[in-house]
Amino acid sequence: MPRRGNVYVIDDDQAMRDSLDFLLGSADFDVRLFESALDFLNEVPSLPFGCIVSDVRMPGMNGMDLLKQLKNDRTRLPVVIMTGHGDVPLAVEAMKLGAIDFIEKPFEDDRLIGMIETSLKQAGDEARSEAVSQDIVARIQSLSPRERQVMDGLIAGMSNKVIAREFDISPRTIEVYRANVMTKMQAGSLSELVRMAMRGGVIRD
Repeated sequence: MPRRGNVYVIDDDQAMRDSLDFLLGSADFDVRLFESALDFLNEVPSLPFGCIVSDVRMPGMNGMDLLKQLKNDRTRLPVVIMTGHGDVPLAVEAMKLGAIDFIEKPFEDDRLIGMIETSLKQAGDEARSEAVSQDIVARIQSLSPRERQVMDGLIAGMSNKVIAREFDISPRTIEVYRANVMTKMQAGSLSELVRMAMRGGVIRD
């Protein structure tokens, strides 16, 4: 059975770490425990994608400092912040810094598990979407200068004849370039090519 994803627990309280290790391990997550935010940051470059569950109040680097550092490093891991009772203003500030959600201690086990599942799915969807956009940009960059001109003409709504006149080449040659563009872009239709051009930043929606 595949595991449900990676969870990185950061808390200076050993009892809390052990409790979360048991809870999340039982829920079929792969769990790694960290005693401090600095310990986690030292390891993060080598860690696979996963959800961070961090306490907000810790000695040394606290949860807010951790969020700021992750933002500076452009680390795209979803973060759920755990707060003590009455720390809601701090939790709101944490979300402004990029935390996906926060949960007040003591919390219901199912609520935390649900938050982790949601954050992993959302971040995974965003990562996949970003990968698709980068792939489209790479396809656009693979076009020759003439193919790029033909694509620009097509997405501007110009016919083969108009594009041919624009560049003083035969409509038949434009058809060849057009076929090359559609093949390299992996576009099945003109509307699909336009959507790709928008996603690849060629035209702004």
